[in-house]
Amino acid sequence: MTALAAPRAPGRALAWWLALRPWSFSISLAPVLAGTSLAALDGYPPNLAIAFVALLACVLIHAGTNLQNDVGDFRRGADLTGRIGPPRVTTQGWLPARDVQAAAALSFALALGPGAWLVARGGWPIVAIGLASIAAGAAYTAGRRPVAYSGWGEAFVILFFGVVAVSGMYYLHSRTIGVAPLLAGVAVGFLAAAVLVVNNLRDIDSDRRVGKNTLAVRLGRRFTVWEYAVLLHTPFALVAVLAYAEHRASLLLPLLLLPWATTLAQRVRREPAGAGLNAVLAATARLGLVYALLLSAGALVQI
Repeated sequence: MTALAAPRAPGRALAWWLALRPWSFSISLAPVLAGTSLAALDGYPPNLAIAFVALLACVLIHAGTNLQNDVGDFRRGADLTGRIGPPRVTTQGWLPARDVQAAAALSFALALGPGAWLVARGGWPIVAIGLASIAAGAAYTAGRRPVAYSGWGEAFVILFFGVVAVSGMYYLHSRTIGVAPLLAGVAVGFLAAAVLVVNNLRDIDSDRRVGKNTLAVRLGRRFTVWEYAVLLHTPFALVAVLAYAEHRASLLLPLLLLPWATTLAQRVRREPAGAGLNAVLAATARLGLVYALLLSAGALVQI
């Protein structure tokens, strides 16, 4: 594969927009919706202030992770040649590495503000969740052994964008943890991890060249295609278990999305390489958000 011609430099505002990647923040919104609605299902009324502040904290940590990813990959030479996905601003020279690094640190620091407000309402468990989330976001592509370079990226996403985020939201409303938020957390986390898997499948050749040992690089395209299919379809089995555990048929609403998930899995199986995976990545992120919306609707509205 030959290197692509360098894109034209955008204005500074657009460069920061590209570095932050705000279109990815739907992955942070999904667990807030799921955790809040499941708490309501179990008799704990939604607290919009808690939901908003928690979303703000999640978005700030997510933004810091995206910025750290941009500058971290630049320092390791991960995006120099053959990149198929959207351009990275630090590698392109559109923003200085020191500025992007400072912005990442600022995003993580700012997350401490809403985090402190949440701690006042949720106590020490929220301290542990918040600090672990910030540390994990910073370590994703930083340090001597970054998570993204070790093959543990999917586990990181499932844990922090799924189980921890959904269960944390549920806990902030109820001060308890039950089976429902754990099941929903795994489901939401699997769909978020599916987004990462498409990213890693798309970048498998360039990642291999620079020693970015994602699970896709370690185990190959065929495994990654099957991994994507499993991550897409397992949440629909989990929501059936959740509906049974909660005795609530309306929680089955996300099953309406099963044909969409199957279509995406088939598309990746037919074309497991190339720029077409960019569209699949965006569609996978939308699927995860709509899944959370339908799960929330099923929890809040009796059918």
